[in-house]
Amino acid sequence: MAQKEATVYILDLGRSMGEKDYGRSKTNLDWAMDYVWDKITTTVSTGRKTALMGVIGFRTDETDLGGLVDEEDGYSNIRCFSPLKQFLLPDIRELQQQIRPSGTNNGDVLSALAIAVQMIKTQTYNAKGMKLKYDRKIIIVTNGTGHMDTDGIDDMAAAFKEDEIELTLLGVDFDDPDYGYKEEDKDLKKTQTENEEILKQFVEDCGDKAMYGTLAAAIDQLDIPRIKKTTPVASYKGSLTLGDNENFDMTLTIDIERYPCTAIAKPPTASSFVVRTDLGAGPGPSTQSSATITGEDHAPTDGNLSAVRNQRVYQVENPADPGTKMNVELEDLERGFEYGRTAVHISESDANIVKIETSASLELIGFVPEEKFDRYLPMSKTNFIVPQKANGQAQLALSSFIHALYEAGCFAIARLVTKDLKPPILVLLVPRIEPDLEALIDVELPFEEDMRRYKFPPLDKKLTISGKEIKQHRDIPNEELMQAMSDYVDAMDISEFGRDEGGEKTEYMPFSEVYSPLLHRINHIIRWRATHPFDTELPPPPQILTKYSAPPGELLSQAETQFQALKKAGDVKKVPPKEKGRFKRSRGADREKPLSGLDVDALLGNPKRIKIDAGNLVPTFKQALAATDDLEAIQSAADEMASNIKSLISSSIGESGYGRALEAIRVMREELTELEEPEIFNKFIRELKADVIGGKLKGDRREMWWRIRGSKYGLIDRKRCFASDVTEDEAAEFYKAT
Repeated sequence: MAQKEATVYILDLGRSMGEKDYGRSKTNLDWAMDYVWDKITTTVSTGRKTALMGVIGFRTDETDLGGLVDEEDGYSNIRCFSPLKQFLLPDIRELQQQIRPSGTNNGDVLSALAIAVQMIKTQTYNAKGMKLKYDRKIIIVTNGTGHMDTDGIDDMAAAFKEDEIELTLLGVDFDDPDYGYKEEDKDLKKTQTENEEILKQFVEDCGDKAMYGTLAAAIDQLDIPRIKKTTPVASYKGSLTLGDNENFDMTLTIDIERYPCTAIAKPPTASSFVVRTDLGAGPGPSTQSSATITGEDHAPTDGNLSAVRNQRVYQVENPADPGTKMNVELEDLERGFEYGRTAVHISESDANIVKIETSASLELIGFVPEEKFDRYLPMSKTNFIVPQKANGQAQLALSSFIHALYEAGCFAIARLVTKDLKPPILVLLVPRIEPDLEALIDVELPFEEDMRRYKFPPLDKKLTISGKEIKQHRDIPNEELMQAMSDYVDAMDISEFGRDEGGEKTEYMPFSEVYSPLLHRINHIIRWRATHPFDTELPPPPQILTKYSAPPGELLSQAETQFQALKKAGDVKKVPPKEKGRFKRSRGADREKPLSGLDVDALLGNPKRIKIDAGNLVPTFKQALAATDDLEAIQSAADEMASNIKSLISSSIGESGYGRALEAIRVMREELTELEEPEIFNKFIRELKADVIGGKLKGDRREMWWRIRGSKYGLIDRKRCFASDVTEDEAAEFYKAT
């Protein structure tokens, strides 16, 4: 269970926060709110009801203490914008409308801090005054230019230590030697300088949980993705056994626990909503136009949206009306399982007979030398196996077993059943020894049915049909190419391309600095969009997410010599782009010659007309279209193709010729679309539909029409070819049989 949190944000809304200092395009407050909004939206995106947040502003025009303090003496110009509660998107929208610079500079940050402490105590203490299990946090953002009442400041620092409140104070343009920032001309601002010293000393007196810094440092760290820390949950608690401990005494039994080691982090999913059309009928599901909102499955905040309701229907072939479906109930169906690409049906009675009755266990069944284990075999994420907590005997026994495996250079293989009646799996147990950790790491192994064995030809030689080996071939790299590739790989080495703070060579891509662009970019946009209207342009991705998307430019420049040598050794040539469209095809003297330099069509006289051969239908049709730009010749070739397609259908015995006819229709449709002559095909397909449905092709050929319909080889519409006069609706209507 996630730890409860209570976080209060204290915001400086004084008149000076509305100024733009040091050439910034934003006001001091807007710049500070970039940090605050990021923190708030990050918490909201988790959807945790136990993550409570409150907002207090000081140096405001009005005073509103929210009932936390009875007396207003000394607490003027302080406003409680929100009590501690779970924030949702409407709360962010409402708070955005209220956070504005005031017209005064009166107000005390320490008085606002006292109210924040009272707010936290009210929420995180019970009626008897006992502390509840909460992480208590206060975050202050100020430019330190207002007056401060320092009476009782030492007592307040002592209270922070006692209540274990984590304090973070960020100053707008505060000096921070650790970050390397110092505001110029600060001597002219005596009040700000004094306040900085007072606040810095106060933070130091609040103990180890307090932090003081400049806002610029916090803003620079916003682009660094936050790594989510999860509380591990045991997937198995039981014993690791060697031998049959139920029937024999001489067995090895160790009490252990199994926790996840690695897991795939996935981006948040999208929830689907629809635009309601029955606004007068109250809330309810609708099935009109749909919209998608990224986030958790919460109720939509917009009154014009309604959650999508899913309904599952089971259908089977209707024996009374072939070609149609009929609905059936789930209770009338029986289960089937995939075996490769085959569906295997198993009745409920048979499943009960062959079902393995298992009990939770982890049993050692063998050992394998480390060097004989193939690294491609693991099939799953990894898990830690550690001794049972507070069990000294189990810790000693498992430590001995881990060291025995490590010294022997072996891995163990075990049969794992995580819960009773669950199917068993085989796992590999690998010893892991670190200064502060001794554990086994397990990963799932495949069964025989999981193995996929593929054979590929060798890369370093060619075999003829007679079995003769050929060492020199155009597909086999020669020594010059191999050496050029080796030099290029060495030149592109990034293992020591980076530089540390001292200028020494170091790793360019340390594992701890490589983040998932997909995961963190989506989270970044969700947080950003929560505080910006939908008509604003999305911000570019943070540089830290794109840094490793391409090799560094300096490295590419250094490896340019090796790259050119590799191109020369590999005889790399640019492939000419494929030309499309009738008017882009060149003929005669302007025709582009093939890479071989041998123009076969020119040698054959470049014939303008090529006869369509019924025995070689598709190739000859393509050759006929490629040999001419004349519309009359294209029409003639299409007419011949149409005649042969109809002949294939009419002469087909059963469905034997339907496959060839369907392929010919596909090629004819694609070629005429590329030539921007869709009307030729549309005229043909309309005639073919009429002939097939009307029984004019020597019998009932409606099965051929269902194949055309299923393959979507109907009319060419405007979406597919701009030269077509057929709309998308007309193309969809065409598929309906008449």
